[in-house]
Amino acid sequence: MTQSTTTKRRRRSDRNHILYLLTAPDGACYVGLTHVEGTPRKSLMRRWLKHINRAANEAHDWALCNSIRQHGADSFRVEIIEKVRGKAAAHQREVMLIEHISPALNTAKKKRAAA
Repeated sequence: MTQSTTTKRRRRSDRNHILYLLTAPDGACYVGLTHVEGTPRKSLMRRWLKHINRAANEAHDWALCNSIRQHGADSFRVEIIEKVRGKAAAHQREVMLIEHISPALNTAKKKRAAA
């Protein structure tokens, strides 16, 4: 009789990610990152809905939440910037884009990128 051992599956680090840009009517923007589940567009819309729900239901005083509350979610332009394979590469590219674009709504990420 053989004894089976279960091994814990390693979490994948090579999955696809998308970098996205949210632009408010006043021109202020936010650069974000999310992993792809299904299609990139559906993944982006799922992430955008999380931003909207956070702005509506949580009392965070974050620039993006405040902008969504001020302008309304329907007035934002939501677009995919690029697709990146691998978690580390995606996070590195996000920091590079934040440094390059200097988005006004990425207050927490700007502080981390500068550190």
